[in-house]
Amino acid sequence: QVQLVESGGGLVQAGGSLRLSCAASGRTFRWYAMGWFRQAPGKEREIVAAITWSGGSTYYADSVKGRFTISRDNAKNTMYLQMNNLKPEDTAVYYCAGGTVVNLRAQNEYDYWGQGTQVTVSS
Repeated sequence: QVQLVESGGGLVQAGGSLRLSCAASGRTFRWYAMGWFRQAPGKEREIVAAITWSGGSTYYADSVKGRFTISRDNAKNTMYLQMNNLKPEDTAVYYCAGGTVVNLRAQNEYDYWGQGTQVTVSS
């Protein structure tokens, strides 16, 4: 069993930066692919970025390419999302997720989810 806890959300002006963290419990973290997802009010949850267990492969949604960077530190059981040049349309609740994922973009393949952290970008 893995528990995930997000942190680092908050209110930031457009153009600013935030760094989200996802702390995982359990020794199996290092074997799981991990991902960041977000859900804005009135919209479906969407993938933001994902990373394989080794960190050797990543995926980014087109809307965040060049602005966001996903990374992980398996020794610390922690995943990160560095978000730069934030835009008002990035406002959402951000969730981390993990699991024995084959397709990094497939939400239904992620077994474990955090409670989410709010990111609000003002214009």
